[in-house]
Amino acid sequence: MTRLAEIDAAASEWSLSVLGALHAEPKDGVDGATIVLLGPREPGFWDRFTGSDEYGDGLPDPLDRWSRRVVTALADRIGARAEFPFGGPPFRPFIDWALRSGAAWQSPVGLLVHRSAGLMVSYRGALVLQGALDLGAPARAPCDTCAGQPCRAACPAGALTPSGYDVPLCKAHVRSPEGEACRGGCLVRRACPVSQAYGRRAEQSAFHMRAFAG
Repeated sequence: MTRLAEIDAAASEWSLSVLGALHAEPKDGVDGATIVLLGPREPGFWDRFTGSDEYGDGLPDPLDRWSRRVVTALADRIGARAEFPFGGPPFRPFIDWALRSGAAWQSPVGLLVHRSAGLMVSYRGALVLQGALDLGAPARAPCDTCAGQPCRAACPAGALTPSGYDVPLCKAHVRSPEGEACRGGCLVRRACPVSQAYGRRAEQSAFHMRAFAG
């Protein structure tokens, strides 16, 4: 496959989308010319994952195990190599890859924001291909035209703001009685207008918050 649109169509069979791509550099530590980033295709991803054997087998890390299986299968199908943001150290530089892809940026609160997924962006894996694929024109950061930037003031605990991210405070709040609303999904991520249009299920956000808070 030589076009991102073709790879995206193939990924859609596993409810995944191409969320960006970049041309590899020596510092990336991968033997390939193009890195294609994959993440959930919404709506529909959650139903696909929860119908899997990994989700129902009761073993640890079901989403990572599902991701490894399906992204590897997709890589084998199109003649690429699969890389993942988990399973290290060492870890692949997915945040740097996302920022260089022209499809994601640092938001006003420091989290990655994606052109179509907003602050709900997540990466389940990447495909490393030989050949320099046409990446198209970079997009414009949605925050540049976001009226009011509601993410800045959305954290009820004051843990995630433009001044920084206090992770221990965030986890403590999520676990507390006052954190009930956050346990259904990070309020900062949910405040993003682009995130609101992404179609992520509430159950999926709650799943991620349980994994985050422990």
